[in-house]
Amino acid sequence: MNDQLTPPSATNINGTSRIRKELLDITNHIHAAQNIKQILIDLKSGILNLFNANSITTYVVDKARNEIYSMFLAGTQLKEIRLPINNKSIAGYVANTGTIINIENAYNQKELKSIEAELTFDDSWDKKSGFKTRQILAAPIYHSSQLMGVLQIINKKVGDGKFSEEEIALALEIAEVLGVAFYNQQRFVRHRKTRFDYLITHDLLKEEELESAWKEAREKKESMENFLMMKYKISKEDVGRAFEEFYNCHFIRYNEKIPIPGHLIKDLKKNYLRRELWVPLEKVGDKIHVIMDDPNNIIKRDTIENLLKTKQINYDVALEEDIIKYINLFYNTPDDEHSFIEILGRMEGDDATSEDEEGDETVTESDSVIMQLVNKIINDAYNRRASDIHVEPNVDRKNVEIRFRVDGDCALYQTVPFSYRAALISRIKIMSNLDITIKRLPQDGKIKFRRSNGDEIELRVATIPTQGGVEDVVMRILAKGETMPLEDMALSSRNYNELTSIISKPYGMILCVGPTGSGKTTTLHAALHHINRPDRKIWTAEDPVEITQYGLRQVQVHPKIGFDFAAAMRAFLRADPDVIMVGEMRDYETAKTGVEASLTGHLVFSTLHTNSAPETIVRLLDMGIDPLNFADALLGILAQRLVRTLCKKCKEQYHPTKEEYDEMAESYDQEEFDKLNIPYNDEFKLYRPKGCDICNNTGYRGRMSIHELLVATDGIKRLIQKHETVEVMRNLSRSEGMTTLLQDGILKALKGFTDFKQVRRVCIK
Repeated sequence: MNDQLTPPSATNINGTSRIRKELLDITNHIHAAQNIKQILIDLKSGILNLFNANSITTYVVDKARNEIYSMFLAGTQLKEIRLPINNKSIAGYVANTGTIINIENAYNQKELKSIEAELTFDDSWDKKSGFKTRQILAAPIYHSSQLMGVLQIINKKVGDGKFSEEEIALALEIAEVLGVAFYNQQRFVRHRKTRFDYLITHDLLKEEELESAWKEAREKKESMENFLMMKYKISKEDVGRAFEEFYNCHFIRYNEKIPIPGHLIKDLKKNYLRRELWVPLEKVGDKIHVIMDDPNNIIKRDTIENLLKTKQINYDVALEEDIIKYINLFYNTPDDEHSFIEILGRMEGDDATSEDEEGDETVTESDSVIMQLVNKIINDAYNRRASDIHVEPNVDRKNVEIRFRVDGDCALYQTVPFSYRAALISRIKIMSNLDITIKRLPQDGKIKFRRSNGDEIELRVATIPTQGGVEDVVMRILAKGETMPLEDMALSSRNYNELTSIISKPYGMILCVGPTGSGKTTTLHAALHHINRPDRKIWTAEDPVEITQYGLRQVQVHPKIGFDFAAAMRAFLRADPDVIMVGEMRDYETAKTGVEASLTGHLVFSTLHTNSAPETIVRLLDMGIDPLNFADALLGILAQRLVRTLCKKCKEQYHPTKEEYDEMAESYDQEEFDKLNIPYNDEFKLYRPKGCDICNNTGYRGRMSIHELLVATDGIKRLIQKHETVEVMRNLSRSEGMTTLLQDGILKALKGFTDFKQVRRVCIK
């Protein structure tokens, strides 16, 4: 019997022999691989078989981006995982330091910190997959002292503790083989030398497809990259990565929010730049940032350096269509307008530049050049959907910055020389009927601006003296808007049903509250449109009249001559009204008149600047409004905010972490959230911004409302009569079905309209 047993030494020899045979086999397969993708995906299981482990990931260095990347299959879709080369992740640390890591427990913070203070373990994949990472063995992949990648092995199948010395030695052997293979792949890529090698090495395109694409693109007279994107559905991101790898620089996508670099392109001709396909974007320190279609073109680079009179230039690559878009953005305008750069060029040497140190300049506000400059600013703001224009002279930097607010966020539009500030601001003052001689006091006025296509824009203008003896100007664009139907206001079903119910009542008071620019006027006009019928007489007092609506008798108030909201309401009460809308209850008299009007058989709509619906009640009571009358008059209060919405084209679905889920549930109110019956599991998905050409790579486009509707039930009326606190009123309203602003925002985030980050930006609680 004993003679038939295999001695332990023989077992070890057999095991070693098997591993050597498998190692030789996988080495041959690695060297025979046609591209990087085959090594990372197709040969993964073969490499893993050498180790008695659960998982293996092989990373490759991307020098241009200072990252390491790997590939994996999600179903049938090939995806990438990328990590920066730094000390924060395990694989990133190995790539950064060139050291081997052998970790016993990835969740042991003490063990990680003993290796490197910054080192952390990202457990998001564990949470998503249910896999529990324990041991990690990570080794750098080198060839001739050049870092090529990282090999990472996870979880021993047998036994606890760290990976053994034999397993470390085996990992180093595999790393050496991979180093040679990756080096040969790079040599193969360099030997071919085309801009699209990345697409082949990443198995996004076959060589024969690329060869035929060159010919077809020429025949169709299309750029190669556009042809590949259309015919083979290659993404713009992958084309960009191919360019980055080939040119060893950054790939720049089009972004219309970039400030126009007037000082860099004022001496360059638009047609020349379009023909040569390059354009400067900005100057950072002493270096000018230029994008071009071929950063390897030495002759073109010499020409650029001569034209810009410097060799301090950073070159990056961009698609031909994006370069032309930038040139059009910087130069192109309707035929009957001049471009911003042309206007600035014509202003060179004008009187506007010959001002003395005291600021006693000769203003040429009637000059056609200044008029064109202001017209251009207003037209561009309108075309970019801006709500506000900010003109900001900076004494320290000696320039004038012009910023646009789009979808609630400010962004720099253009910088003009400091010497033009006086003429620019004086021209705006003249258009607004303001006094150009007053520079030390704030002023406000309005501009009625007619565009070349006949459209009329109204702008509300405010000038404010700022430090350094200069003036800022802020212009709010009050574009004539169409009435939005109540059905399109993004109201929840409960809020829509309750609101349509109370606005159908014959008399009472309805308030819409929120900060400036939160869409209150739009909502009130939507409500009026819902009840606007020939049998109802509706008067409105507004400042200004932003939205016109047939069937309404709309009045513009003029506080400077004594015709304010209170005076308008008193006049309306003598004019046989059924419904009255007052732009804002700014004072006690207006509020008192509104309450009295609602008690005498009129339906009254108005706005107030308060944070929430319950706070509005306390605010009005504190103003001195009689609680009994107010309780009888009030029908409901709608508080609202505007949140940025995710771009419909590029928003991406993802599985959030448990921490994100818990934070959202706690913000909503854990008990109330549990009633929604939305458990945390693999099916729980949210959406996040990604960025595309449509949204200028912000991930957001447009805004929508979130609401909080307090209905004046009998219980609420009793609390008003008692002058109860905000908290008491809020609790009762919530028990009666009211969702707070934050809760309504979270519900819209759960539906994928926006994200939790945007909701938190506009909600205090």
